[in-house]
Amino acid sequence: MKKIIVNVEITTNNYSAYIDELPGCVATGATFEELQQNMGEAIDFHLETSREFEDKIPNIFNGDFVLEFKFDPESLLSHYKGIFTNAALERLTGINQRQLQRYASGESKPRPAQAKKIADAFHRLAHELQVISL
Repeated sequence: MKKIIVNVEITTNNYSAYIDELPGCVATGATFEELQQNMGEAIDFHLETSREFEDKIPNIFNGDFVLEFKFDPESLLSHYKGIFTNAALERLTGINQRQLQRYASGESKPRPAQAKKIADAFHRLAHELQVISL
């Protein structure tokens, strides 16, 4: 199954998303869940309209595909700020709290290695939570 990258950004009021491979296909939502639903509908509408007008559709959209939502570090940290404290994120990532706050506020952008540390920490936690049962 092909993977479609959906770029996600958080603004003051909502979530917004776009797909590089499908110019003009955008969505917003008050919550991440709403954004996911709206992006699915936006893709369906965009592809339907493109077929109707015989516009060229990128091959990646032929057949089955799955959406992968890609956050920039600032948006990811903002999305989870009500769930994880900077102290908890420091324990997960190994990045000090002050630096994490700079990333979350947009004051500075993490180098690729630091962004990978953040992503890897979230993936490790997700994996750990998936194998736990109560």
